[in-house]
Amino acid sequence: MSYSKEFRGAVLAACDANEGTQSVALRFKVSESWGRRVKQQRRETGQVAAKTTRNRKRIWQDWADWLLAKIDERPDVCLRELQAALKAERNVVVSLQTVCNACHALERSRKKL
Repeated sequence: MSYSKEFRGAVLAACDANEGTQSVALRFKVSESWGRRVKQQRRETGQVAAKTTRNRKRIWQDWADWLLAKIDERPDVCLRELQAALKAERNVVVSLQTVCNACHALERSRKKL
């Protein structure tokens, strides 16, 4: 969980008042490294608020339709078979965990062997 913008502002105000990093950290019960990172973020970006998480594209999203079709074609297919078919048909090499994560996200459970 990230700290609020107001809390970050209070920490930065204490730092701006030439209070040492260590004393600011002790006063606000945060680590010194966090205080330095907040100051660095403000210096580099001008932002005081916590960084937002980015919306990442999952590695398996490019072949999600292919995966669903394979599972619909043969419902008893195993993860290892899906992994091998993915390499053979689409020239994509991924771990079993990636195939498992994709199946889970697509709400299709598979055998692990």
